[in-house]
Amino acid sequence: MGKEVRKATNEPSSRATPVPPFSSKHDAFFDSITYRWNSLFQPYKNKLHIRGGGAEEEEEEDRSAFIKVCSSFSPFVWVFFLCLILAQRHIQDFQSFGIFSLVSSNHFQHLDLCGLKMTDGGPRYTVDDAILAMGFGKFQYFVLLYAGMGWVSEAMEMMILSFIGPAVKSDWNLTSHQESLITSVVFAGMLVGAYSWGIVSDRYGRRKGFLVTAIITSGAGFLSAFAPNYPVLLISRCLVGLGLGGGPVLLAWFLEFVPAPNRGTWMVIFSAFWTFGAIFEAALAWIIMPRLNWRWLLGISALPSFLLLVFYVATPESPRYFCLKGRKSDALRVLEKIGKQNRKELPLGVLATDNEIELQGKILPTEGTISQPASTEGDVAPPKWKDSDLGVLKSLLMLLSPKLLKSTLLLWVVFFGNAFSYYGLVLLTTELNNRNNTCNHPKAQSHKSSDVDYKDVLITTFAEFPGLIVSALIVDKIGRKLSMAGMFFVACIFLLPLVVHQSPTVTTVLLFGARICITGTFTIVYIYAPEIYPTSVRSTGIGVASSMGRIGGMICPVVAVSLVQGCHQTVALILFVCIIFVSGCCVMLFPFETKGIELTESVSSTKNEKPKAVKQEEP
Repeated sequence: MGKEVRKATNEPSSRATPVPPFSSKHDAFFDSITYRWNSLFQPYKNKLHIRGGGAEEEEEEDRSAFIKVCSSFSPFVWVFFLCLILAQRHIQDFQSFGIFSLVSSNHFQHLDLCGLKMTDGGPRYTVDDAILAMGFGKFQYFVLLYAGMGWVSEAMEMMILSFIGPAVKSDWNLTSHQESLITSVVFAGMLVGAYSWGIVSDRYGRRKGFLVTAIITSGAGFLSAFAPNYPVLLISRCLVGLGLGGGPVLLAWFLEFVPAPNRGTWMVIFSAFWTFGAIFEAALAWIIMPRLNWRWLLGISALPSFLLLVFYVATPESPRYFCLKGRKSDALRVLEKIGKQNRKELPLGVLATDNEIELQGKILPTEGTISQPASTEGDVAPPKWKDSDLGVLKSLLMLLSPKLLKSTLLLWVVFFGNAFSYYGLVLLTTELNNRNNTCNHPKAQSHKSSDVDYKDVLITTFAEFPGLIVSALIVDKIGRKLSMAGMFFVACIFLLPLVVHQSPTVTTVLLFGARICITGTFTIVYIYAPEIYPTSVRSTGIGVASSMGRIGGMICPVVAVSLVQGCHQTVALILFVCIIFVSGCCVMLFPFETKGIELTESVSSTKNEKPKAVKQEEP
């Protein structure tokens, strides 16, 4: 049977896919790729009949040109990954022989004392103390740039949703609900990924977490540009969302290298990478979409994710994670590296975890009391009371423990409202100004319903810069809670006039103001969330909260796209205002302010009352 089918496919037929017209100009390798590509598309083109012959040939040429560019890079991609594997193996070999060891001679004693030698009675310091003593320097700038690259790529993949939906709807004659589903499946993938990668990074390390997410995001994002039909596009975009769900892992990783007193300011600066990615994507769409098509935009937008793989071998693991796992010699090695690059010295004494210091405080009645040693090895096994190695289900239940329950539930609502309003504003920018054409002239939808005012999208995206500036000015002065609540309520004021239809200029101005406020709240909530959770469940807590936000992202296309295109703008805007207002009220109910506090390592060291603030040392 197989031979008969193979023989039949080789015989000439009137329905056979034509040989590419440019075969005389290109090599045989590219001809074969293009021929197979056209064969893949032929069954779907026979079913759709979207365009005439001339437009169809132009589309085939666009696809062929796109494949040519991609295939020309394929040898370099293989060479790159081969070099990456070899480089990583050699670096690991060098590290195993101590060639890259950055531990200076005066701290070898610390390696010996990391086993909790309390008989010496020497001073102790935590990771927070070490980070604070060494400040924000060259090492943190590298961490900022690497995590920022991941934030840029995630912002580009999210901003692309407002451009791809209308374009695919026009090309494949989709309904409004099918267009909304292209956005919703991305958030569905993020819903699963945000929780999953948080668990992975808490149990196996931050580096492993964002490595896997970078591979999935870059691969699925690039392959989605080749999607031959609607179901394949949905699957590939859902996989992109699965990878994007690991974004909070990079956030938690960066946060654990930042000194506590100025953590808020640096987190706002970190959020600027998202703004840059969003603006870059809007400008890229303005350049590519009118001249090429949405496939080019998908393919090019996936390239920044590959940069995370290029520099992965140079990234360090979080010293907090090492301490949490009892690998304090590894944690000290990372701290030594930070001190060397920042040209600062570690505090005097022995590295200890928060739990060890807390336990010592309970055992010792006075500061001068000396207890017996618990271990003499460089690494100590995680204590029995340590909660970092709990099962997946128990880790989730830990977020709902009495000490974290109120903060967790309120944080879920705030993340939901933030994501719903932010991504809703992105989609509303491309829908509100086209509202009259869709509602008053339904026939116009079949002609040019996918036209997008890229200028308005770019203008409203620039609103994120003022949002970041305002956040940076107030987050460490009036605190996280007042900053978020105030900006939520101001966003409601900007959106209320849009309940009734406004002119395009007024609509753009109001969306600009609302975007400023929601960008600020989104930035600050990503500062607040890691600060209320201990290291043992930090990535899990942020991941689950982010998953709740993804639910908001899944729902917002139904409101921002389907309702608006269905001539229900008033209902849609009232829903946005109500959800934003409720989110602001929930912020006011958070149990404590986290401005300037130390990060805790375990739930046992988390307090119900406001934690003690950290005072920045004088230089």
